[in-house]
Amino acid sequence: MSQPSSPAVVFAAQSVAGRVRTHNEDALACRPDLGLWAVADGMGGHQCGEVASALALQGLIDALQQGAGLAAAVQAAHMAIIAAAQPGAGQAGMGSTLVAVCLHGDEFELAWVGDSRAYRIGAERIEQLSHDHSWVQAMVDAGQMSAEQAREHPRRNLILQCLGQGEQAPEAGLLRARLAPDELLLLCSDGLSGELDDAAIQRCCAEAATLEAMVEQLVELANGQGGRDNISCIVLGLGPPAEPRQAPPRGLLRKLFKPRQP
Repeated sequence: MSQPSSPAVVFAAQSVAGRVRTHNEDALACRPDLGLWAVADGMGGHQCGEVASALALQGLIDALQQGAGLAAAVQAAHMAIIAAAQPGAGQAGMGSTLVAVCLHGDEFELAWVGDSRAYRIGAERIEQLSHDHSWVQAMVDAGQMSAEQAREHPRRNLILQCLGQGEQAPEAGLLRARLAPDELLLLCSDGLSGELDDAAIQRCCAEAATLEAMVEQLVELANGQGGRDNISCIVLGLGPPAEPRQAPPRGLLRKLFKPRQP
């Protein structure tokens, strides 16, 4: 008796400088061969932010290729930035946020450091899976600030930990869960989440006709709200299984992917 085939992963991604920044310090990794998708948001100035984000993703990829788990790979990404700053590939003090997901079948593992985010999105719902390592989030958690106040606070971009900085390795947030056929994962830098609230993100995703249109519309909408930072996002989900007689996915992805014909 043959076993049903696993669903393929479908995805789309885009990264732009935004309307204010002169260059893009974000970086994306889309590696279906590793089951890896990731967004890194570099910092450091003088173009070292883009060096830091690229180093973070390469360190992450190298570690996963060598058999490391996601948590260990995040620590390897941290050390890759620190090591590169010493011989002058970058500069001391450069760093990067990171949000990464490893998806195998319908099971995924999520890791993040800083304020790059991950969301789970359905046709009528959105759930933020990551929890920002930021000063304003700490104030919200302590009951000293509302989420609405945090979005507009002048210190909203102050993060409490990132890759490549500090004497101690960052404590990455970790989460394991399953992805339903009618759900998508969205990974993004704060250039997107800082401009768009959850309702706007969910509405845009639910209304898009394709994944490519989805990321284009998210970026366009964030730019329309000011585009004050680099804007990067990846959306991914489970496409139709290879088994041709399998029922098509329901809900959000039903209109995005036509069922295969027998």
